Amino acid sequence: MTRDCVRSRRFSATVRRASLLASACLALSSCAVGPDFAPPPAPAAPGFTPERAASPGEGQRFAQGQDIPAQWWTLFRSKPLDALVKEALQNNPSLQAAEAAVRVAYYNAEAQKGGFFPQVFLNANDSNNLQSNNRSLDSINQTVFNQSFPTPANLATGAAVPNIPQSTPNANYGLFLKQLTVSFTPDVWGGNARAVESLVAQTAQQNWQLEAAHLALTTNVVVAAIQEAAIRGQIEATRTIITILHETLEILNRQYTFGSIAKADVIAQEAALAQAEQTLPPLEKQLAIQRNLLTALAGRLSFEGAGETFELARFTLPSTVPVSLPSQLVAQRPDIMAAEANLHAASAAVGVAAANRLPNITLSANVGASAFKVAQLFAPGTGLYTAAANLSQPIFDGMTLLNKQKAAEAALEQTDAQYRSTVINAFQNVADALRSLQSDAKAVSTARKAEDAAKRSLDIVRMQLRYGQVSQIAVLNAQRTFLLASLSRVQAEATRLSDTAALFMALGGGWWNR
Repeated sequence: MTRDCVRSRRFSATVRRASLLASACLALSSCAVGPDFAPPPAPAAPGFTPERAASPGEGQRFAQGQDIPAQWWTLFRSKPLDALVKEALQNNPSLQAAEAAVRVAYYNAEAQKGGFFPQVFLNANDSNNLQSNNRSLDSINQTVFNQSFPTPANLATGAAVPNIPQSTPNANYGLFLKQLTVSFTPDVWGGNARAVESLVAQTAQQNWQLEAAHLALTTNVVVAAIQEAAIRGQIEATRTIITILHETLEILNRQYTFGSIAKADVIAQEAALAQAEQTLPPLEKQLAIQRNLLTALAGRLSFEGAGETFELARFTLPSTVPVSLPSQLVAQRPDIMAAEANLHAASAAVGVAAANRLPNITLSANVGASAFKVAQLFAPGTGLYTAAANLSQPIFDGMTLLNKQKAAEAALEQTDAQYRSTVINAFQNVADALRSLQSDAKAVSTARKAEDAAKRSLDIVRMQLRYGQVSQIAVLNAQRTFLLASLSRVQAEATRLSDTAALFMALGGGWWNR
């Protein structure tokens, strides 16, 4: 089983556990205050554009209502691309960080769930005490005074002055205390249930953020690979025209040697050649930077380099592009589902804020034994216990809790607006991708025709140049036109491939089929 499949199953299982956990939390609460969350309904939209989106043509069509494959990038039929995407999914640290964020949110929710149960602690307080000397300080001071200042009677009799009595040994004793403490706060108003519900929703949000990161990573790899192929195509086209310019310059040099043309024509051709060669280093720089991007996306350090190379000829344009129904989009887009989970968390936070304003009951009990010796801990008369109940109700807090509840309600309105904005943006993304593909098909067709016409024109001009039947200006124009037409054709084909990947991303990427 691949890492991608394992992560997909873990994702689905975590979402199911999160939903069950939220339901269980609400069931444990007898009276959960605050709004009960209901997922927003899907927009009743007949389509993504005002009219039915027509297929682009030129070897590509839209399949309305057809499902998207899980590994949608395989539709480009590029084995190097498949290998790079697989490596990126296994090694990209951003994706691994998103996976860890899911676990953080999940365990935070599990920790909050402990508030439904009593908290039990075992306390052991054992001590060894040294008792102070039982002679009084006044007795010691009097003895010191008599020794320092003897009385006349003592001096007359010659009696010895008594020494300071030595203190008796200090007594020590032990004190052993073993105690079991139990406390429980009943979730009367469902405050803890709402808190768990909010954390469960945050777990779901992190799950969808993980899926969004997965989709963004695969799309970025595909688009970056296509862009590399486009740069290579532009470099190849530039080198082709440079070769043609070199050949033309040799012809002009021979004609100048025979006196058929002026030196100005040769210099003009040299200038055109220099201009074409000047465009090559920036393209090579772009290629190197693009290779660094692919290396980073694969989770490698820059010195390792990306193993695969890409050319436009090795990509196959997907002839059939699945287009989901508008009603399914809200359940397919990870960013929409993440926004819905965020809305759910904000809804539960309102309940938490409302529960904090209501009376809170805490039950506690201590039971144990205390003795001066360990063997006496279980003897009669050493037992102790305490039972207590605490009720607290905010009376005046400077409107703090009320304002916190109003802030939570305002945050709920904010997340609701953000959810609707995310849905609008998602529909816009799909509509933009559909329009782009329709335009790209025409652009590719036109660019290919323009390149073919420019090539034929250049061939004719070069043939005429050999016999001195064309001016240098016509030669330069034909060369420039062919170069621009070749670059435009390469960019048009790359844009069409990239926009196809953008449509798959806009529709959610087919994660539900993994």
